Amino acid sequence: MALRLGDEAPNFQSETTEGKIDFHEWIGDSWAVLFSHPADYTPVCTTELGYTAKLKPEFDKRGVKTIAVSVDPIEDHHGWINDINETQNTTVNFPIIADPDRSVATAYDMIHPNAAEKFTVRSVFIIDPNKKIRLTITYPPATGRNFDEILRVIDALQLTDNHAVATPVNWKDGEDCIVVPNLSDEEAEAKFPKGFTKIKPYLRTTPQPNK
Repeated sequence: MALRLGDEAPNFQSETTEGKIDFHEWIGDSWAVLFSHPADYTPVCTTELGYTAKLKPEFDKRGVKTIAVSVDPIEDHHGWINDINETQNTTVNFPIIADPDRSVATAYDMIHPNAAEKFTVRSVFIIDPNKKIRLTITYPPATGRNFDEILRVIDALQLTDNHAVATPVNWKDGEDCIVVPNLSDEEAEAKFPKGFTKIKPYLRTTPQPNK
């Protein structure tokens, strides 16, 4: 059965390029991004892992750990990292899980239903410190993932977890937010000292409260 938003992220113990981990222990009190790859030495994923390494300061700023998974063995991972570092002008600075028995891919429903049984889909999971799945995105093989969007979603999740707001279309950190509908105008006035704009009774905007 496919994992749904709010489900607990399945725990596992696996070998990675940075040693053996227990996934939940590895997450600890952080947020985590788990993203899968069909195989090592694939061109699109090479660019993605390189870009993720370059984004480490941004993930660190948000308290987020990143980890990749591929069904290939650990030896292949180490060889692929050399290629990523060379071609993407970076240094891979996060673990890659070796999943040759497909246990992680199966637990996260990442085996491609219409391809070879070893072929995993290219999925992204954002997991919060309570080990709950907060976002899933699955991409087709020829389309590179947008890790700037993943950062944007993390910003939105962390904001809306702590303040009574939602984020509108194409929202970016620092922009106005939407007051959640279950707050009355009086409650909103008390909660948002910067004030709010009432466009419709159900549509009220306010400056981002943590800025």
